[in-house]
Amino acid sequence: MTSRPASRAASRPSNPPNRRVREVRRMVDHLRKLPEESPVALTFNGVTEAVMMATPCDLADFGIGFALSEGIIRSAREVSSLEVVCLDGGHDVQMSIPTERQQALTARRRKAMGPVGCGLCGIESIEAALRDLPELAAGLRIDSADIAAAVDALGRNQPLRAETGAMHGAGLFVPGKGLLRAREDVGRHNALDKLIGACARDGIGPASGALVISSRVSVDLIQKAVAAGSEILIAVSTPTELAVSTAERTGLTLVALVRGEDYRIFSRPERISHHDAIDEKTAGRNADVA
Repeated sequence: MTSRPASRAASRPSNPPNRRVREVRRMVDHLRKLPEESPVALTFNGVTEAVMMATPCDLADFGIGFALSEGIIRSAREVSSLEVVCLDGGHDVQMSIPTERQQALTARRRKAMGPVGCGLCGIESIEAALRDLPELAAGLRIDSADIAAAVDALGRNQPLRAETGAMHGAGLFVPGKGLLRAREDVGRHNALDKLIGACARDGIGPASGALVISSRVSVDLIQKAVAAGSEILIAVSTPTELAVSTAERTGLTLVALVRGEDYRIFSRPERISHHDAIDEKTAGRNADVA
């Protein structure tokens, strides 16, 4: 694969713009940093596969991560070239992939244009949306204390959220090593794709640790985590029923509703050592809405 593009659109961090806003209660104006979003096209061999609304940073990571998590490629090495092109009003992540991958992509014909973080926009059939996933091997175990540490570390490595108060984050936490990588975006699916791409480009396997995200868990995030080979997904908010059933079926350990040392295990609790949190399979679904 070619070297990383030097443009800001492909590197970190983003520079949130200032906007003058009025604070109604005090009737004063002040400047506030707002999160950025722009259309980002993901193009393979000259054919645009998807157009997503995303934060225009780490776009090379985004392109690789999207290709991996959507099953377009099996390895980052299959991308022979990558260029982030700045356009009027947006960006185009242009990638070259093997002919056989392009043919498979053409056959399934996914074209997406949707709102921020729309992870399944443009899928043309129910079968494509609920795609087949491999069952994960059981090799990773983490300690109960690692769960709170992972969420805390992700929060401390989200500079754009600190500036704007409105960004999702995704990170890879490895026991004994801490948070190895973190990425941010206005879309939770995009943040996870960026993380998967960053790990792949740096030769770090997501299976080496737990993925941690700052959002609720929908089924497409489960699909992306499983496609990346991760055995554990940690989230701060609530999963959907379909997300939980998919996690259970594929062998993914899903930990959610993390509040300090308190959390809920929704599937495959055997990977969490010495846990004293609630296993939702035996205790019933948690009623909190987050």
